[in-house]
Amino acid sequence: MRRFLLSAAVIVSTLVAAPTVALAAPAGEPIDDPIPVEPVASSLGLELTEYASFPQSFTVPSLTDQRLNRVARINTILELPDGSGRRAVPDLNGNLYLVENGVPHVYLDVRAQFPAFFSGRGLGQGFGYVTFHPDFRRNGLFYTIHTEQAAQTTAVPDYQQPNTLFHGVINEWKAADPAVGTFAGTHREILRIGFAGQIHGIQEINFNPTARRGSAEYGKLYLAVGDGGQGFRNTDPQNLALPHGKLLRIDPSGTNAPNGKYGIPADNPFVGRAGALGEIYAIGFRDPHRFSWDRATGRMYLGHIGEKSTEAIYEVRAGDNMGWSEREGRLVFDRDATNVCDRLYPLPADDAKYGYTYPVASYDHNPAPGWNCTDDVGVAVAGGFVYRGTDIPKLRGKYIFGDLVAGTVFYTEASEMRRGQAPATIHRLHLFTPQGQSVRMQELSSPGAPGDPNRVDLRFGTDAKGELYILAKANGKIWKVTGAAYFADEKAGHTKVTNTAGAANWAPVTPSKWRFENGQVILAEAGEARPGPRRPFEYAVLTKGPAFSSVEITAQVRLDEPVEITNRDVIIVFGYKSDTEFYYAHLSTDNTIYPHNGIFKVNNADRERIDYQWNGRSRGANPAIVDTAWHNVRLKHIPSTGEIAVYVDGNCDPLMTARDTTFSSGRVGFGSFDNIGRTRDFKVTGTPAA
Repeated sequence: MRRFLLSAAVIVSTLVAAPTVALAAPAGEPIDDPIPVEPVASSLGLELTEYASFPQSFTVPSLTDQRLNRVARINTILELPDGSGRRAVPDLNGNLYLVENGVPHVYLDVRAQFPAFFSGRGLGQGFGYVTFHPDFRRNGLFYTIHTEQAAQTTAVPDYQQPNTLFHGVINEWKAADPAVGTFAGTHREILRIGFAGQIHGIQEINFNPTARRGSAEYGKLYLAVGDGGQGFRNTDPQNLALPHGKLLRIDPSGTNAPNGKYGIPADNPFVGRAGALGEIYAIGFRDPHRFSWDRATGRMYLGHIGEKSTEAIYEVRAGDNMGWSEREGRLVFDRDATNVCDRLYPLPADDAKYGYTYPVASYDHNPAPGWNCTDDVGVAVAGGFVYRGTDIPKLRGKYIFGDLVAGTVFYTEASEMRRGQAPATIHRLHLFTPQGQSVRMQELSSPGAPGDPNRVDLRFGTDAKGELYILAKANGKIWKVTGAAYFADEKAGHTKVTNTAGAANWAPVTPSKWRFENGQVILAEAGEARPGPRRPFEYAVLTKGPAFSSVEITAQVRLDEPVEITNRDVIIVFGYKSDTEFYYAHLSTDNTIYPHNGIFKVNNADRERIDYQWNGRSRGANPAIVDTAWHNVRLKHIPSTGEIAVYVDGNCDPLMTARDTTFSSGRVGFGSFDNIGRTRDFKVTGTPAA
């Protein structure tokens, strides 16, 4: 939801360029929940097969932030454009690896080339990225980013913020023989940018893979330059005289830049504008972390890490202004607010005159209750790729990306990501092992990981064929996406139980609280807490038919509590063994606290939340029921895989999902924690328990 970084210092750019339009103070009330709708669960999932594993590496100097305590700080994987099939992987701590047949070896120790090399403070510091010239096979050229500590070098940046502490340095390397497995050759510096902070430096450099030889786009190098962590308190990202908070586009083979070491393309959008850097392609970025081009359409998509509220995907075009730090996502950002919790405001009625470009997809931070509006919530988008490979048809046309901290993997349909339109729906993908087991990314990345095992440090990459790879710094591993599958796709069985509405078919906890009439099972009086573990207060178990192993329940349900009561709920019981051993799906209007709107297990202890949708802080799945109408609910439980899925109102994608293997069979039921509601047409299909 909201995040903000504080500092006592006030930094003003050495070069000042006024915003193109004078900005008024924000109007309206501050906004606490900028994106109320959560990403939706998808039935689709990715099969991940381990591809490569990298050796332990260490920061220079020794780390002080445990978030840098990783096995290998691998940052991307990309295929060399020479037809060899070799893949390059940079480690922020200094090594450039080439991977052949899944086996990495050191191609170049970047760290050893630069005495002032620095990787021990900011999350993106060190050897940040590598990209190869599209004609590498012939010319042997490739490009790197690395960080240097300003105090350890006499080099002077080409551009810098006041009180510069670190330099982001772009080098061009020329391999004497591009085909050999270990670098030998020369390098030259082409650009050096000074940053006043240890975060948001130069994040990615890359060439447009859709550019054809001989075109104006071929061989042009794009640089995603962050705001140095300063934009929340100054206008650097809007200042056309500085590269900070910009996407740059340069010609490494040219010489017409001020330092004479690279060229400024004549078709760049700000060329010839007084006071503007000709290198600038787009402006208004905080932390433009990763970008890529859709190989089918040529559109550029950029994953942008937000300050206080919004993780965003932008479609970027020449001359765009993404608004930071006048805007964050689709909201006004007030740099001058006296209350750090009141910095986000609705857009003004005349917003169009400012010409900002807004995200084509976004999600928010959703911090825990009581958050102080300053601490890092631990949410950051990892930009990805539109899948245009051939191996996995189910993924075609989907932009695959994720959250780099939690390791959640998302997709949007590229066809829905349209500028000037409502943001595209974000779908959360499931992940599967090659054996078909549903897993969280943390289950793959935490074994052997130092530091916080829950921090994945997720990244994405592709090969020349457009196939996808997923990286985790946590344990220094890369997985290839080798297939796609659907969650809880197995048939539950063929035994059916219908016509269940009669009182003789149910065993309530408190029979006096229930009515059975007009084909409905009605919980007419709210239940009360009972001794023992914390669990639903009142429910009725279906006694008609057998206990089931695999089971699918379909029913219509209605919440009878007034809509003004936001914590209203009904539950579907399954896997029932006893009053202290069962699962239940909690269907609620509220999705902001741990006990609501999720999938739970009661196993002789207080109920435990097990669904994938809960973020561990303050949000679960989107509210299941927000009115007093009837709703169709379908619940599926496959004990052999542990997969559980809950669907509402005929949606083919589930609202909630979980995997748990505690209970392999049991009965089913209906009830509520402490509200009133009803069900009808309650039907069960499945495989009877042995």
